Amino acid sequence: MNIKNYLDAELKNKTVIVRVDFNVPIKAGKISDKTRLIESLPTIKYLLKQKCKIILISHLGRPESKTDTALSLAPIARALSHILLRKIYFATDCVGPEAERVCNKLKSGQIALLENLRFHAEEEQNDDKFAKQLALLGDIYINDAFGTAHRAHASTVGITRYLPSYAGSLMLREVENLGKLFHRVEYPFVLIMGGAKIDTKIDIITSFAGKADYFLIGGGIANTFLASRGHKLGGSLVEDAKYKTAQSITDLLLRKHKNLVLPSDYRVARKISNFALTTNSKDPNLKKGLKILDIGQDSAKQFSSIISRAKTIVWNGPMGVYESRPFRRGTQIIAKAIATATQNGAFSVIGGGDTLDALKILGISHKKFSHVSTGGGAMLEFIEKGSLPGIDVLKD
Repeated sequence: MNIKNYLDAELKNKTVIVRVDFNVPIKAGKISDKTRLIESLPTIKYLLKQKCKIILISHLGRPESKTDTALSLAPIARALSHILLRKIYFATDCVGPEAERVCNKLKSGQIALLENLRFHAEEEQNDDKFAKQLALLGDIYINDAFGTAHRAHASTVGITRYLPSYAGSLMLREVENLGKLFHRVEYPFVLIMGGAKIDTKIDIITSFAGKADYFLIGGGIANTFLASRGHKLGGSLVEDAKYKTAQSITDLLLRKHKNLVLPSDYRVARKISNFALTTNSKDPNLKKGLKILDIGQDSAKQFSSIISRAKTIVWNGPMGVYESRPFRRGTQIIAKAIATATQNGAFSVIGGGDTLDALKILGISHKKFSHVSTGGGAMLEFIEKGSLPGIDVLKD
């Protein structure tokens, strides 16, 4: 896919608006994971070398109104300042007099971060007037926020109608690596899905039904597949209303002669706790009160064996409740199996907020995989459809 590269733009001394994805976890005014800030640095540092005036725009969470101070980007401005070792000018609005005042005072090589785009409902509405107000602040627009590219919002789509628009370093890397799943696939191809809700995975499983060889299902969504086959799973998380969905996916993969692999055993307990008493079980009829909270040791071994033979691997969603120590072993074993397969020549793509959080908790470096995507929903939608609204408008 050919999209316009910011390295090909005439940027010297220009005022550049950069859509970044600073939607990071903040608790008590402190950022618990700065990964997305770090990922934005290559584009920012290149623009600094070009002596640009840099205007960063982003959303944070889903604010109800402008008064939702818990979702202000002010703490992010402070964190970015510490990372870059330079002052970040902060505007308490993203359009209007305050934004114009801060942006107009910028000198070459200076950076401003504007307040949360979603403090204005017009952002998510892709309002044309709002998009034009944003565009008036700069000369050139760069989208470096892959994680929001699946949203047709004013800051990802609307603004491109008014400014020369390009993809930044992170966006280019995401498109290049995820694009390999369409154009340079090697087999066997293994798709690994975890997490809690089956709805978020239906489309991706369906779209890869004709391409992937193995579909390894863990996490809460595996419970729904098992329950649809008649298993009685005690107090486990099961989406009763999704039995037909699980059955239709099973039927589809069967018709395509694909391998759908569900857990044959699981780690169970009565409660989620770091000190929970656990046991490994193969019982299809669990006692009331017992919950499946991770894949079992045999399942982890079987999944790992399949992964070891793979040449292409996509993983989205943990295998269990990794936040608690007794239930993260399945996720850890799968992550290590993918890392080993990657080292042996497989192309691996990892994505999804929970998956990345699990890697952080487990202390497993992103460098052990071919590509770790910064987008959860964006990654899934891209590999399902082959493009996104925020990417379409950047095509060359």
